[in-house]
Amino acid sequence: MNQVTAKRPWLKSLGHSPAHLEYFQGSMFDKVKQVAEKYPNYTAFDFMGKATSYRRLVEQTEACARSLKTIGVRAGDAVTIAMPNCPQAIFMFYAVNLVGGVANMVHPLSGEKELEFYINQSRSVTVVTLDQFYGKFEAIRHNTCAVNIVIASIRDELSKPVKAGYMLTEGRKIEKIPADAPVIRWNEFMRLGKACFWNYKVERGGEDPAVILYSGGTTGTTKGILLTNLNFNALAQQIIAVNPMFVPGDRMLSAMPLFHGFGLGVCIHSMLASGGRCILVPRFTAQSYAKLITKYQCCFIAGVPTLYEALLRLPSMEHADLSCLKGVFSGGDSLSVELKKKFDKFLADHMATVQIREGYGTTETVTACCLTPPHESREGSCGLPFPDTYIKVVRPGTDEELPLGQEGEVLLAGPTVMREYIRNPEETAATLRRHADGLTWVYTGDLGYMDEDGFTYFKGRIKRMIISSGYNIYPAQLENILDANELVHMSCVIGVPDPYRMQRVKAFVMLKPGVPATGETREAILDYCRRHMAKYAMPKDVEFRETLPKTLVGKVAYRVLEQEEAEKEKAQSERTQSERTRETEKL
Repeated sequence: MNQVTAKRPWLKSLGHSPAHLEYFQGSMFDKVKQVAEKYPNYTAFDFMGKATSYRRLVEQTEACARSLKTIGVRAGDAVTIAMPNCPQAIFMFYAVNLVGGVANMVHPLSGEKELEFYINQSRSVTVVTLDQFYGKFEAIRHNTCAVNIVIASIRDELSKPVKAGYMLTEGRKIEKIPADAPVIRWNEFMRLGKACFWNYKVERGGEDPAVILYSGGTTGTTKGILLTNLNFNALAQQIIAVNPMFVPGDRMLSAMPLFHGFGLGVCIHSMLASGGRCILVPRFTAQSYAKLITKYQCCFIAGVPTLYEALLRLPSMEHADLSCLKGVFSGGDSLSVELKKKFDKFLADHMATVQIREGYGTTETVTACCLTPPHESREGSCGLPFPDTYIKVVRPGTDEELPLGQEGEVLLAGPTVMREYIRNPEETAATLRRHADGLTWVYTGDLGYMDEDGFTYFKGRIKRMIISSGYNIYPAQLENILDANELVHMSCVIGVPDPYRMQRVKAFVMLKPGVPATGETREAILDYCRRHMAKYAMPKDVEFRETLPKTLVGKVAYRVLEQEEAEKEKAQSERTQSERTRETEKL
């Protein structure tokens, strides 16, 4: 019996969700249609000032499904959706589900080679994107298996007043697509479906494949994660179960992107499968996020830690009234203890009655698998498991369960566990393993532990661990210490090659506004580190940065910093070798 199963009584005592739920066994579209029949006139989503009801959501999805059938999309086919959070992306996502296809969700800002990989890896027959990204897809389409490219435009879903303003600003920047371009324009595409009256709906169940998301998996290389209808529907039910304050009609600020499990699973499907109202944010910036929270009096907001860090610095939030908030969720990356303290104070200062709640999960389980309860948080913890979700900690790479409180590899099991990595049986077998307890466990590659009450503590990626002079050093722990310094706004710690220690610690630091990037400041920070860190974990160098690189979903991109340092080391090595060669030639 695993740790969580053995200690289920604490769920009730801590006011958490029920231990078990009965899960809807139909498709994602079936679940949304069920909600639409109950609340047809409720607003499903808002987009740049224009509201769409649940009735219209279903009507447009069914029209889109008929068009997909007309252009030849069949059950089991993959359709690549490379779009920001906009109405056409929502219609297409559920339409693909309705015709029995698989939605291959990718970021439209990905590079050409990345897009080529995503299309071919999924074997997509159709690609759907926006007019502003046409050039990239046209450049690679001859290298892919895609038959059709459907081109939508933001302007087509705008109200007349907003459309006029859009065309004078953003619309002017979009390069015009040639009239004879081999694409299907969105409006033309939607008209095609008028010739299709039947046989476009394909019955699908919970275990049928529905979505492909992408992740580095446990080895850091990009893999397509195949998820089912049940994975998403179960997540939706779990989200509502651990948020009993939710009522249909509540507004979720949906700024996290559709290609990410956090955005698609939590901010979009969990809301639409429950009668919620999504405020779609097509361009993910702290400024737009802040403006929409107050404009729509959002009940729930979700984001990565770097977003909350940015909100703290926005002058526009100075007098914001956040008393409307029922839930504030952080995921996608580790939330430092210091940032939580700062943001909780920020919420209290702006009349919110809630605190930020950290969650933890992986794309292999759609997104979050555990969440801090509404009224019970523990410093450094990312919360308690969702209903029917199990967590245990093992000696890395084995099935040997470790005692409570001891660090090891975090394993996850439950109804949101992926089906497989597409076309990668070796990595699937390494990541999904069935244990003697009868459960299939995801080996996350993450370090963590559980306390005696079932709270989970995430400590970082196993592969991100720095080994210096034989000591194991965890960057997230050092970042927590640095972020607590009064001079530091944000930090990122990496390991760089060292001929003697194997690796040495280097810290990249964003200073607080007004703090000078001087040698004196650097020495003050290093002196602070000497007082708060073990000698072997001390940064050997502190580099000041005005900004830190971010991934497409807003995490700090520590791998970019590692790559920069590797290139510097290589260049230095080449210079040294060149100098030695010149010296040898002189002799």
